[in-house]
Amino acid sequence: MQFSDSRFDNKHETFHRFKWLVAALATLCIIFGVLVAIFFTSWFNLIINSQVILRDGTQTFGWWSKPPVTPMIKVYIYNVTNADEFLTNGSKPIVDELGPYVYTEKWEKKNIRFHDNGTLTFNQEKIYVFDESLSAGFEEDVVVVPNIPMLSATSQSKHAAKFLRLAMASIMDILKIKPFVEVSVGQLLWGYEDPLLKLAKDVVPKEQKLPYEEFGLMYNKNGTSKDNVTMFTGASDITKYGLVDRVNGIAKLPHYLNDECNSLMGSDGSVFPPHITKNTTLHIYDKDLCRLLPLKFEKEVTVAGNVPGYRFTPADDVFASPDVNPMNKCYCPHGPPCAPSGFFNVSLCQYDSPVLLSFPHFYMANDSYRTAFEGISPPDPEKHKFYMDVQPLMGAGLSAKGRIQINLAVSQVTDIKQVASFPDIIFPIIWFEDGIDSLPEEMTSLMALATSVPPVARAVLTGILLVIGLLMLVVAIWRLVRGANRLSSLHLATGHVGPLQTKDMPMANVPRH
Repeated sequence: MQFSDSRFDNKHETFHRFKWLVAALATLCIIFGVLVAIFFTSWFNLIINSQVILRDGTQTFGWWSKPPVTPMIKVYIYNVTNADEFLTNGSKPIVDELGPYVYTEKWEKKNIRFHDNGTLTFNQEKIYVFDESLSAGFEEDVVVVPNIPMLSATSQSKHAAKFLRLAMASIMDILKIKPFVEVSVGQLLWGYEDPLLKLAKDVVPKEQKLPYEEFGLMYNKNGTSKDNVTMFTGASDITKYGLVDRVNGIAKLPHYLNDECNSLMGSDGSVFPPHITKNTTLHIYDKDLCRLLPLKFEKEVTVAGNVPGYRFTPADDVFASPDVNPMNKCYCPHGPPCAPSGFFNVSLCQYDSPVLLSFPHFYMANDSYRTAFEGISPPDPEKHKFYMDVQPLMGAGLSAKGRIQINLAVSQVTDIKQVASFPDIIFPIIWFEDGIDSLPEEMTSLMALATSVPPVARAVLTGILLVIGLLMLVVAIWRLVRGANRLSSLHLATGHVGPLQTKDMPMANVPRH
C-alpha cells in the first residue's frame, strides 16, 4: 500500500523548478561568455566606427577640421659654393647644406560642405610662420642655387628647332640671365620676380600662360588653397574614411597610363580608414607628389603618451625604374628613357619643368648621384627616411616625417651659350622635412584608453561570465544529486510498504515416523 502527501509534492515541484532555473542561468552565462570572447572585438569596432565618422559638431570632426597640433617644416638648401668654376672649368660642383630653416604651421579646413553621398568638400589652409629660435639661419640669408626657370626652359628647348634655341640664347644675353641665381632663402621659398617669367607673361598666348608671375618653390602655398578637395567621411563606407574622392571635381589624374596610377584615393596623412593591419598598404596623396605614395608596414612603435602604433614607410622600390619595378611603368607615359631608380618625374604636374623628386641625400638612389657632388653626406635612414606612425585601431596619425628632395634634371644644350658647359646632371636644390613629433595629451590619453581598456574588459567580462556560469552549473548539479538522494529517502519514509508482518501460526501436523 502507498501513501500520498501534498506537502511533499509541493516541495518536490519547487525543488524541480529551482534546479532548472539555476541550470538555465548557468547555461546563459556560459553562452554569453563565449559570445563575448568571440564577438567583443567586433562589437567594439562598431563603436569605434561610429565615433570616428566625420559629423559636424563631434570631437573627431573638430580635431580633423582644426588639428590641435603645431606641425613644423624644416628646410635644407644646397648652396652652391663654386658655381663659376663648375661652369668654366667643369669642376665638380661643391654644395654646402644650409639649414634647417624652420617654419611652424597652422592647419585648418575651410569652407566645409557636406554631401548626401557620404563625402564633404573643403579648402585646406596652411599658414607658415618662420621660427628664428629653431632655425640655423635667417630668411635673409643669401644662397646660390641653379636658376630653375632658365634651366627648365633650356632643357625643354633641347629638341626644338635650332633657330629657337639661338633666339633663346640672344634673349638671355640681353636680359643677363645666368644658370645660377643669388637669392635669399625667403625669396627662394616664397617667390621672387624672374625675368623669364615676366617675359613669358607678355609674349606667351593666353591659354599657355603660367598661373603665376613670380618663381618660388613654395609660391602661393602660404594661405588657403583654391583647390576644392572632396573626401569620404566614412558615413557610407568606413573603409574609405578620410580618403580623397575628387579634387576640383575631378576623380582621376590625367597624366598616366592606367586608372590605378591616376587614382587620387589616398589620405592627406591626418586620418586613415580604421582597423589597420600590418598587411595594410597606406596611400598618401599630395598635389606636389603628383601621385599616390604607397606606404608599407615597417615596425611597431610606442609614441608619447604610451600609445602603441604602426610605422609605415615607402617600399625600397617605390621610385624604382620600370625595369626594376614593372608596376612603375605606367608612371612613364612617354616611354623610355624614364626617371632613373630613386627618382620620380613630376614634370607633368610642373608645367613640363624637368623636376625630379627623391628622398633627401639621394636616399634609395644609386650613390653615384650623390658622389657627383662634394659636400653631401651619405644618406642616413634616421634623418632622411619618409615615415608615418599611425594608431591602427582608429586610423589616426600619431607622428610623421615627410621628407622629400627637389632636384632639377638639367640637359646640356650646346646651342645656348649660357648653358653650353652645363652637363647632363641631376642637380639637388632643396629638401624638406614636414610633419609632427606627437599629438596633444588630450588625444593620446583617449587613444591609450581605447587601446588598453578593451582587451582587459574583454578578458575580465569573459572570465566573470564563464566562472559564474560554471559555478552555477556545479551548484545545479550538486543540488540535483543531493535532491535525488533526499527524494529517495522521502519515498522510503512516507510511501514505501514493507514486508507483511504475520502472526505465529500453529505448525502443521507433520506425520511422525
